[in-house]
Amino acid sequence: MNNKNRYMPIMLALCVVFGILIGTFYANHFSGNRLNIINSGSNRLNNLLHIIDDQYVDKVNLDSLVEKAIPQILAELDPHSVYMSAKDVQASNDDLKGSFSGVGIEFVIREDTIHVQAVIKNGPAERAGLLAGDKIVTIDDSVFVGKEVTNQEAMRRLKGPKDTKVKIGVVRYGQKGVKQFTVTRGEIPQRSITSTYMLDDHTGYIRIKNFGETTYGELLVSLTTLSQQGFDNLVIDLRDNTGGYLDRAIQISNEFLPKNKLIVYTQGRKSPRQEYRSDGHGSYQQIPLIVLINEGSASASEIFAGAMQDNDRATIIGRRSFGKGLVQQQIEFNDHSLIRLTIARYYTPSGRCIQKPYEPGRDQDYELDLITRYEHGEFFSQDSIKHTGPAYHTGIGREVFGGGGITPDIFVPEDTVDMTSYYKQAAMSGLILQFAFAYTDDNRQKLSEFKDMKRLSDYLVRQNMVEKFAAYADNHGLKRRNLLIQKSHKLLERYINSRIIYNILDENSWHQYINQDDPVIIETLRIFGEGAAFPKRPEPKMENGKQQKVAWGHRPYDYSPIHMRATMVART
Repeated sequence: MNNKNRYMPIMLALCVVFGILIGTFYANHFSGNRLNIINSGSNRLNNLLHIIDDQYVDKVNLDSLVEKAIPQILAELDPHSVYMSAKDVQASNDDLKGSFSGVGIEFVIREDTIHVQAVIKNGPAERAGLLAGDKIVTIDDSVFVGKEVTNQEAMRRLKGPKDTKVKIGVVRYGQKGVKQFTVTRGEIPQRSITSTYMLDDHTGYIRIKNFGETTYGELLVSLTTLSQQGFDNLVIDLRDNTGGYLDRAIQISNEFLPKNKLIVYTQGRKSPRQEYRSDGHGSYQQIPLIVLINEGSASASEIFAGAMQDNDRATIIGRRSFGKGLVQQQIEFNDHSLIRLTIARYYTPSGRCIQKPYEPGRDQDYELDLITRYEHGEFFSQDSIKHTGPAYHTGIGREVFGGGGITPDIFVPEDTVDMTSYYKQAAMSGLILQFAFAYTDDNRQKLSEFKDMKRLSDYLVRQNMVEKFAAYADNHGLKRRNLLIQKSHKLLERYINSRIIYNILDENSWHQYINQDDPVIIETLRIFGEGAAFPKRPEPKMENGKQQKVAWGHRPYDYSPIHMRATMVART
């Protein structure tokens, strides 16, 4: 009995070893190679790629497979966690940098050919001799016309490292043959403030396109310019501003807020609450301020508008903003591609989450949200705005709402009084843009005599541009509809003339022209005229003849899971 007990541990050990050997044999030969896959998470993905590489019937480019798979994985998280290739990263960064290296032209592609829309003043192309209206037909002695001519391919060929050379062949209006120019690439300024001027004797206007590296410095220059012209009121136009750098939105907010005012805070599962407050050094804390927003205003522009609204610093006018309030962290791979992973949410000072609701994996519904809003009537009636979140309160007790985006204090609907099917088709088909450029090209010498917006505008009115366009459109597939043309005459004339003014002068002149009869600008000037730019404390609510007591405070709320202003011009 004692001998049996003595040998029992050895026998058990031998049985275990024998069992492991048998199990391993059967797993490797009869289990369909599932041993290493019965695992979780990243191990399964890693093993899947190894199996495909080892056993798939054809040779597979795993790098390409991974590049296609990563966006699909991120799309299951939220609409703003994205993967970007190294090439796309460079293009995205160029949009927000203060400059990029290129030849210094703005161009449009018409009839499969690059048409130089404008030559940037003192830029490489101007120094080499290129002119607005030139048609680029060769680049580095290679013909560049036809179906291969796209914005992306044109910029790839024309952009390049500073001080490198590119040979450009152009056809010039009124001259025969191809003229050759050698352009030495240089730094091209990329301005994010596209318009600064006086709306009237007292009101300054600043249009911010995005929040880039140089936006804060540009703003200080614009404010100095307006100060020299004696402005007493200020309009900051953030319509169609898609956002940009958070710190620039904070810097600009700081210019208008007294000390220790909360501008924005962020918070996430693994990101503790981080607050950003004003330091009291802003130079424009007392000036009457109005901020303009619309459905195209997103991210950093919503942070600025929310800070001004919740701190009762400015009146917000326009339409509800986009609703992009997710914070992304950039994580770069060895090949310089990267992912932008959502790590937190933005909240306005009152505690509102800026982000509109979304369903993970339903990106298409999210992208169609603006169309849904349009069809629901939100662009035309304030009553159509759906507030899905609770009410919050500003510093002085004004009621504001969560549920995504910034709802303006004063709603101005989109003007559709003179809208007709003819106008929509003319605008959406691109025929107005094509006609405006063709007319500019054919009449550039005469049009270039006008150096300011007002004189050029008066001249164009005398040319009966709507009739010229109707004849052009009729020859290009848009049938003349005289009654509809008459009804939309004002809209057509405004759109056509604005594009010609943009082609001949600049973006600042373009904004001056379209702002003349813009209902949002008209309402803005009315508010300034009444001295009502600073929000006022609401009247106390009464219940049974008694004043209700209301406690104001932060109430964080966490959501879980055609417009003619577009310029359509590429710059390189």
